[in-house]
Formats: sequence, structure tokens, C-alpha cells
Amino acid sequence: MTQIHDKAVGAALLGIGSLVFTYYSIWTLIIPFVDEDHPARVLFPPQWYAIALPVFLLIVGVTAIFGFLSFIMLKSAKKAAKKAT
Repeated sequence: MTQIHDKAVGAALLGIGSLVFTYYSIWTLIIPFVDEDHPARVLFPPQWYAIALPVFLLIVGVTAIFGFLSFIMLKSAKKAAKKAT
């Protein structure tokens, strides 16, 4: 039962990832060469966000990773100190 669930979740994540990759690729590689008054420009935010959004996500991700590692290190240090006494 869980194998079917895992396959469904994997397929959904693959589909979402493919859509995001396609949208971002069109946004960054094709839209800059499209005229300013073209109707397709309405579907995409300004080009500045194409750089700002990944940088923001990278900063948040790295901060979360280091915060998690710090939490684990502090927790294990407390455990070791408690065990030593």
C-alpha cells in the first residue's frame, strides 16, 4: 500500500519540478527577447525577480540547514554534559 503512495508522491513531485523548471527556463531564457508589449509578458514577473527569488531561497535554505545543525550540536552537547555528570 505504501509503495503505491510513494510512487504517487514521487510522480507528483516530478511533475511539479518539471513545471517549475519549464516556467523558470522560459522566464529567464526566452522572455527577455520578447517585445515589451507582447501579451505573454503578463504571465511572468519582472526579470529582477528571476535573480532575487533564487538568491532569497538559497539564503533561507542555508540558514535553515545551519540552524538545524546548530540545534543538533547543542542538543548533543547537553546530552554529553548530562551523561558526564
